[in-house]
Formats: sequence, structure tokens, C-alpha cells
Amino acid sequence: MIRQLRHWLHRRRYPARYARLAELLPVQAMSRQQVLQRQRLAFDDMVRFAAGHTDFYAARFGDLPDTGRPIGPGYLPILHKRDLIAHRDELLVRGVDRDRIKIGYTGGSTGRPLAFYYDDAKHELMLAGMMRGFMMSGWRPGQKVLYFWGASRDVAPGGVFGSRRYDFAGVEKTVSAVEFSEARLREWARLIQTWRPVLLYGYASVLAELARFVIDNRIGLPGGLLGVYSTAEVLNDWQRQRMQDAFGCKVFNQYGCREVPNIAWECRQGNMHVFADMVYLESVPTGTEDRLLVSSLSNRLMPFIRYDIGDSGRLLESECGCGLPFPLMEMNMCRHNDLIRTRSGRHLHPSFFNRLLYGLQQIRHYQWVQTGLDRMVLNLVVSERLSAHDVESIKAHIRRDVDERMVLQVNYLDEIERTIAGKHRFVIGLAEEGTGDTGSPA
Repeated sequence: MIRQLRHWLHRRRYPARYARLAELLPVQAMSRQQVLQRQRLAFDDMVRFAAGHTDFYAARFGDLPDTGRPIGPGYLPILHKRDLIAHRDELLVRGVDRDRIKIGYTGGSTGRPLAFYYDDAKHELMLAGMMRGFMMSGWRPGQKVLYFWGASRDVAPGGVFGSRRYDFAGVEKTVSAVEFSEARLREWARLIQTWRPVLLYGYASVLAELARFVIDNRIGLPGGLLGVYSTAEVLNDWQRQRMQDAFGCKVFNQYGCREVPNIAWECRQGNMHVFADMVYLESVPTGTEDRLLVSSLSNRLMPFIRYDIGDSGRLLESECGCGLPFPLMEMNMCRHNDLIRTRSGRHLHPSFFNRLLYGLQQIRHYQWVQTGLDRMVLNLVVSERLSAHDVESIKAHIRRDVDERMVLQVNYLDEIERTIAGKHRFVIGLAEEGTGDTGSPA
């Protein structure tokens, strides 16, 4: 009864969001073929709209062919982050009322922030897509969700997760996770105990640290948690296991970015489903990796078409036993600039470096930073310093398996600075020269 009341109040407060959710839910009952055909038509429609209504795509696409078949992505050029920086206003639809749009930022984790335009329609569709993603865990509208978020602009009133001062619906609550201490972690654990949310949602590093605190202090949590949603950062296996141990529920991965949210969500069977009614996702081989290109199928304010998001990943042909018609993707990916490069031209996935620290229980936080093709720094926050044997073992593995010329410097810090959005980056590689591409999944 209480859930139904909260649902009713929440629905009255956000009618546009629930209207978009009502449009999204029936897609799940379609067949795979119907969803993919719908996606092809939506992509064609978005491309033709962008060419006819924005200066950037009018110049880039020119006259589009009319063959009687939907336009595919194959011959269209890629939208890079440097294009977004140089042509932001030309990407905006012509004739828009500037008083009705807002500007968002992303990419601060790389030192090269990007700006983009959005409006209330995109905002409400994003949150409706999140609601549909949450429902894949068994959550239902009216049940409580607790957000742990790092970007202060998002948790302020009017932000993505900003809440009103008096929330009579009591469905959503957000805590600012820009920084935290042991005392703050205790407050958060207490909040879970008293407010009793059904879902937790936040950065992988923040949730893993809260899980560590819960385990270390043997804190008992309510048994009603349906799931924990990790987003904005690469979710490592050890983080997933730690969260499951602490919170006693399944951990779900979610993939998207500020520019194009709701790209893929994990189901209860552990597979990542691409929301093909909201995005067109491609996986394009580029030498040593498969780069992901994403197109929004709904953003007519500022179209993103074949946008190089800065991540690598792979689309899968298989189908999931959960029954959802959405195509699958492999989530074994990282940001492009989190790949470690060597002078010999090799590119190494960050998971290689993370594995070198397995079993070193005294490490509280860590961060690998490549400062040159032959130099790396390992920043550590520890309860006690590593032994000389452990340090030499790590260096030996790097010389043997990465490059014999690679020099490692180990620094011990009181804390590792998070990005301006509150994220923790475990591995920071060198930016590719000349690309202007820094990669910044949200």
C-alpha cells in the first residue's frame, strides 16, 4: 500500500517521465527482428533529420541518397570528441530557443572537459530509461532508490539526481559522494539501515569502498535490497564480489555516458543488453581493439551520430535466456586512454595492471599512471607499506610482460585525488597523440 502511494505521488510529480516509460516498456515484448528493424528506421530518420536541421551535419553529410532503403552507418563519418569541442554550436538544431536548453559537461576526468546541450525532454527520457533498466532487477516504480553520486552539479536541486527539499513521495534519495571518510561511510551504512532502499546506484569505486567498510565493521544491513547498480566506472570482478558479499544481493553493471545515456544494462542473468530502441551501437575494429561508436536515436536537439565515445567493447550475436529482445554486448572494456602503451607499439588493457596487486590486503586505494612510454607511477594508500619483495615482484612482472625498459615508481599518499565529478580512475594511460580524443564514459 505504501509503495503504491509513493508511486502515485512520484507519477504525479513527473508525468513526462512516466509517459516516456510507458512508451519504452512495450518494446520489451517485441521480437529481436522487430527491435532491430525499428532501430534501423530510427537511425535513418535521425540521420536525415540531422542533415536537414543542423549546420554541422548538413556540411558533413551533404546530399543523402534516397535508395528506398534505410541509411546504414557504414559510409557515414565518425563524430570525434574534437568535433564536439570545435563545432558545439553547429551541432545544435537550428532555431532552438536558447532559453529552454541547458549545458552539460563531461570529460573532466581527462583534463579536457567537453560541453554539450540538453533539454528537459532528454533529461526525462534518460530517467525513464533508467527506470526501465532498474525494472530488469525486479524493482518496481514506488520502491526506494539510494544514489551515491560524485558530481556536485548533479546532486544540486535541478540536477540529474537532485531532490527537492521536501520529498513527500520518498522514492529517491541522493548522497554526495565527491569525497568520503570513515565517518561518512558509517553515515551511509546507517542511512541504508534506516531508510531501507531497495536499490543502490553509484560509482563502482564508491560502492566498493562502502562495501569494504560494511564488511570490516560487520555491519548488518536490511535484507530487502534487490540490487546494486554500478555505473560511470569500469566494474572489476573484485569490486563486484565485495559488493555482493557486503550487500547480500546481485550487482548489476550499467553503461552509458552523459552525452548519450542508457546504452546498455545488465539483466539478472548477467548479460549486458544494448537498449537498441534508444541507441545504435557499433563495434568497429581499429588495429588492437574494437572501438565503440554510439548514435542517439532520440536526441534531436543536438544529434550524436557515430560518436566515438572513447571506449572499446564488442557486440555479441548470442541471445539471452532472460527473454529480452535487445542485442548483447561484452562489457570487457575500458576507456581508450586507460590502455597502457609501450614504445614497441603494444596496448595493454588496464586489467593486467590491476591483477598485479591481487592479494595485497594492505592496499586501500591505488592508481596506475603512465607518465611516458617508458615510465609508470603506482600511487598507493595503504595501512602499511608493501615489502621490498612485493615491490620488486611487481616491477619484475612489468619488465617481463610489458616492456623491459618500463620503469615503475611507487608513491605512498594519504589520499588519491578523485576527478571533479567524484570518480576514481584506477589506470590512467597516455592520450593518443594527434587524436584530441581523451575518452570519458559517464
